Amino acid sequence: MASQGSANRLARWVQDNRLAVAALAAAAVAAGAYYYASPARPRGGAGAGAADEADTGSSIASKKKKGKKSKKSTKSSATGPVLDDADDEALVQLSDAELQRLPAARRESVAQYLKGKGNKAYSNKKFEDALADYTKAIAAQPSAVFYSNRAACYANLGKPEEVIKDCNEALKIDKTYIKALNRRAVAAEQLGEAASESGEEGNKARASLERSLADFTAVAILGQFRDATATASVERVLKKLASGKALLIMRTRTPRLPSATFVTAYLEAFRPEPRPQLTDSNKAGDKMLGLAYDALDARDYYRALDLCGEAIELGCSTNELQAAALNLRGTFMFVIGLAGRAQEDLDKSTELCPDYVQSWVKKASVHTELGDKDQTFRDFDRAIKIDPNNPDIYYHRGQVNFILGDYEAAIADYEKSTSLDDKFIFSHVQNAVANYKLGNVAHSTAIFRRILKAFPNSSESYNYYGELLLDQQRHEDAISNFDKSIALERADAKSTNVLPMINKALVLFQWKQDLNSAEQLCRDALKIDPDCDVAIATLAQLSLQQSKIPEAIEYFRRSADIARTEPELVNAITYEHASRAQLEFIRDYPQQGAALSQMASSLV
Repeated sequence: MASQGSANRLARWVQDNRLAVAALAAAAVAAGAYYYASPARPRGGAGAGAADEADTGSSIASKKKKGKKSKKSTKSSATGPVLDDADDEALVQLSDAELQRLPAARRESVAQYLKGKGNKAYSNKKFEDALADYTKAIAAQPSAVFYSNRAACYANLGKPEEVIKDCNEALKIDKTYIKALNRRAVAAEQLGEAASESGEEGNKARASLERSLADFTAVAILGQFRDATATASVERVLKKLASGKALLIMRTRTPRLPSATFVTAYLEAFRPEPRPQLTDSNKAGDKMLGLAYDALDARDYYRALDLCGEAIELGCSTNELQAAALNLRGTFMFVIGLAGRAQEDLDKSTELCPDYVQSWVKKASVHTELGDKDQTFRDFDRAIKIDPNNPDIYYHRGQVNFILGDYEAAIADYEKSTSLDDKFIFSHVQNAVANYKLGNVAHSTAIFRRILKAFPNSSESYNYYGELLLDQQRHEDAISNFDKSIALERADAKSTNVLPMINKALVLFQWKQDLNSAEQLCRDALKIDPDCDVAIATLAQLSLQQSKIPEAIEYFRRSADIARTEPELVNAITYEHASRAQLEFIRDYPQQGAALSQMASSLV
């Protein structure tokens, strides 16, 4: 299909440059370690801070021998008793208010004593006792470590909300404290289990996962990407968040058609057939079906969908006409991404007209989408029994074999399709592409040269050949072919095919790093086809390369709005939230964020 090459090329580029989106994968270290400058070395390793491990680090004050009496002092407490000879063990009996009136050095010593006492209780899994000790230590002298350690107690006691509160306090004192960030991330993730639910509960769960993602992102970056657990946690939370939101959206959103470019590409993957013969009756269903075909010719796809639906509801005068209406609506359901509903319509179509070959071929595509490979090929076999000389059967079976990676079988099908009708450009093109996939580069190139001679006025021939040249890094030749394709599309007043423009944008970006020209081509493409998913996704990536993260987030959001299937939606939401987490890190940690932006921009 005309859209497949560009979409796959973009998907490969996005995958290869995933660090530019989230800048989180550990592969960055393996490829060439890049460590961020930090105004202060974060305490604890990148992976430190598991919820079941208290911070046992010691300060200068805690290195004093336990039980050793403090130095003589002539000062007394506000309540009168002389404290000169009181040791830390005795002082912990004071009330919180009395502790807070002690001199700073004594409060620090008592706090460290309580910390050690709490650590020992924690090690013995006496979490309530440890919690009490850390609470007293906080009263004596608040510190990020004490709050974080108390958070670890709450984690073991199954109180994630309290974990978050204490980690918030710890991070007010030391915003780069990795253990506190990690503990808060874990607790927030625990509170995000209802991410696919609607209503207030779902909103809170998704907000918790967003908090968790931001914290795990900060842990990974501040830890200099040396902790595989941190990056794995980012991926895990991203998956939960994106999957949950996608499930909710798919359940509640109104189905919508994809871009005109996508719909046209799918429709043009079938050889043109004459309209079904309408009767001379005044039956309303027949009239609606005729209007649906008029809208289809005008590429007014939403109107065509509405009209064929009305034709089905009103009922057509013959089985053949009703089957045609069901075929058309099933086609729209398929491109929308509603494979189940498409199957229902196409099944009814073949029940009414068992010899309707195109409906059998489309059913095969639906079963491929549903992952039923065996039924897919049974559908093709049924179509061949009905009409063994129908070239569309072999072309679309070739497409399935191509998707499955069986390029030799695909080539045989394309050649069979071409032998039955050599005027259909896509069977020639796909034959060339399949040969290229097998490594038969010279033969593939020869096929393309024959295509250019046979179809000199076809934009598809130049666009596809340009993609092959781009894959070989023959950038100038690729641009030349894309320019010819663009000119032919512009000569067609009804054309909404903007893929040659997107392909040229990718060349300019990858080859010359000409971001401005690449962006302008994509924006021009969106003027022609506002819902072109490839143009939107490309603009998102170009924005990231220039550290325009807010713009990238908006494009990813738009990509989610027009996503056709749940996997596409999950992918768009994943990149949107990865970018949001990156933006939050840059805002919260300006110095480290500047280095992150520089790194992301360089990953091409």
